[in-house]
Amino acid sequence: MSAEHPFDPSALAFETLAVRAQHPVSPEREHSVPLYLTSSFRFDDAEHARALFAEEVTGNMYSRYANPNTDEFVHKLCLLEAGADAVREGSVDGIATASGMSAVFTAIAARVSSGDHVLASRALFGSTHQIFTRILPKWGVSHDYADVSDPSSWERLVRPSTRLIFVETPSNPGLELLDLAWLAAFANARGIPLVVDNCFATPYLQRPLALGASVVVHSATKFIDGQGRVLGGAIVGARDYLAECRFFARHTGPALGAFNAWLLSKSLETLTVRMDRHCSNALTLAQHFEGHAAIESVRYPFLPSHPQYDLARRQMTQGGGIVVLNLRGGLDAGRRALDRLRLCSHSANLGDTRTIVTHPASTTHSKLSAAERAAVGIGDGLLRVSVGLEQVTDVIADLEQALA
Repeated sequence: MSAEHPFDPSALAFETLAVRAQHPVSPEREHSVPLYLTSSFRFDDAEHARALFAEEVTGNMYSRYANPNTDEFVHKLCLLEAGADAVREGSVDGIATASGMSAVFTAIAARVSSGDHVLASRALFGSTHQIFTRILPKWGVSHDYADVSDPSSWERLVRPSTRLIFVETPSNPGLELLDLAWLAAFANARGIPLVVDNCFATPYLQRPLALGASVVVHSATKFIDGQGRVLGGAIVGARDYLAECRFFARHTGPALGAFNAWLLSKSLETLTVRMDRHCSNALTLAQHFEGHAAIESVRYPFLPSHPQYDLARRQMTQGGGIVVLNLRGGLDAGRRALDRLRLCSHSANLGDTRTIVTHPASTTHSKLSAAERAAVGIGDGLLRVSVGLEQVTDVIADLEQALA
């Protein structure tokens, strides 16, 4: 925001905020926000240092706590996820983290203690599943997985010791959706915070906080960066919940570096135009392969054949950049197709400018048992296609020849 000509964020569109919200201009009058590559900051005097550490005043002390570049990135995400009024009122806060998984872990670990319980959706990213099944039990924290397709399972599984509900929608990689308005009402009626992994949708396509969620987490490595360059994560949501996350992160150290924060803030400036292209390409690709002889089924939220198509149209503005292709022939068919790719990348990432094809059963979700994968719709022949920004006909042609 220009110090000379301040604008009212509440009067601006999402696209404009993503471009124009930035750190105040310095005396150098730069147009692009500079990099603050410093580990620490100087104090005015002894009293200033004391007041900062006592949290009586705000300001920079140490880049593990805060940095102007991470502050800008977080401020912009707060505006995009929660809106200008919530930011002005101070009801929403956020922190940046070194990766998406550090954001997920911080959002959970900051809230729970031994004896607590977490209720989660069954369809989760593989590493999040490992947190619930391998890491939290060491602390005496239990969990249960509820079924997306069975609302009554949430009621059966919630406990007096349930400290949070954690979900991702659309899920990775099966693209299962959860009715966020219904689940937020369920959680809020019981005084339980709802934490939503909004990685696949980004705030441009879906705003869980507006639907009643307490907290949103992001792997900014994906569509927020959008170019496969850096790792980063973020947590945005209710100020009291974020206070717990901030304390945990400050003393455990999953800090986002200034350079990565600078890149991610710059990337947000093009989020809307990139997501528009990702979504239009993904829908075209999904429509093309529906009914293909080599493919058993195609899943994409904005395909009418998606079992939660009506929910997707109600909850999201577009269908996102991920398409799931379930190949006939299982594991062998998936491997053959991957080995025949010429244009598309075979990688474990997603949300890049370049189309990426991943085989979750042998990579991102390989630590799940076959039964666990089957329970969330991850078959041996499932390919996750993160549709990039190329001319979509070129991407379709490459997949066609790989499937031939």
